[in-house]
Amino acid sequence: MLPRELFRVAAIVFVAVTLVVLGDTAGKLLASGGVSPLVVAWSRFTIAAVVFLPFSGLNLAEITSLADWRVLLRALFIIAGISSILTALKTEGIADVYGAFFIGPVVSYLLAILFLGEQPTPARSGFLAVGFLGVMFVVKPSGDVTFGMGMALVAGCCYGAYLAMTKLVAGAFRPRALLMSQLLVGALVLAPFGLSVEMPVLDAPIVLLLLGSACGSAAGNYLLVVANRLTEASLIAPLVYTQLFSATALGILVFGDWPDSVSLLGLVLIAVSGLGSLILVQRNAAR
Repeated sequence: MLPRELFRVAAIVFVAVTLVVLGDTAGKLLASGGVSPLVVAWSRFTIAAVVFLPFSGLNLAEITSLADWRVLLRALFIIAGISSILTALKTEGIADVYGAFFIGPVVSYLLAILFLGEQPTPARSGFLAVGFLGVMFVVKPSGDVTFGMGMALVAGCCYGAYLAMTKLVAGAFRPRALLMSQLLVGALVLAPFGLSVEMPVLDAPIVLLLLGSACGSAAGNYLLVVANRLTEASLIAPLVYTQLFSATALGILVFGDWPDSVSLLGLVLIAVSGLGSLILVQRNAAR
């Protein structure tokens, strides 16, 4: 890929992941104000499904095919991941949550080796090991790991499984169809939970935050689909690590959450892991 094309893709990915972080920032503000994370998660899937359905191009035959067990399992993983990360954000800083969340690429890599027949390479495995070490610095595992950080790790594991399932079904379904499948399934699965808890008073700030949470996440995921259509997934994955910079900046600006020195070192290691993986992809592509 030429430098100009790489810059274009990198810019799209950075905007996409920043929009996702903005959506999660709105979710954290809602949760901090007493709104249940399940309500936030359900509203996110439901609002995004309503907004994107007219642009999805779904037809009846395609809707039937989306009942494939692989598509449903993929949707369940992202539902669990989003619900878990919103729960984690209720009590933990954004940068720390995303640091723990980035155990996802490690999980995805291992699942791809075990179930998708991908061959591990020493260099790629080494960079992922650096990323995993960074995650451990952020989480600081001990006997008193907080519930919030535990949920962030659960979110990362679910996201890793979601990425592996995406690799499995990517060639069989349109990107917009896959996006709509997870939005529709999420809206349906979370409806009993979202509607069973006490709903917040829908004043202007709450409505704006709910819309921001849903639209930021949906728009970000849509741009990631666009980026994946421009280049191979192996190039997109390392670029997603730029999400750490957006998460750290928004955590500081909105909540005054400065990572401590150990967490900051962990975030740097995670970023090094992503950058190293990107360099490997570019070198392999140039051969």
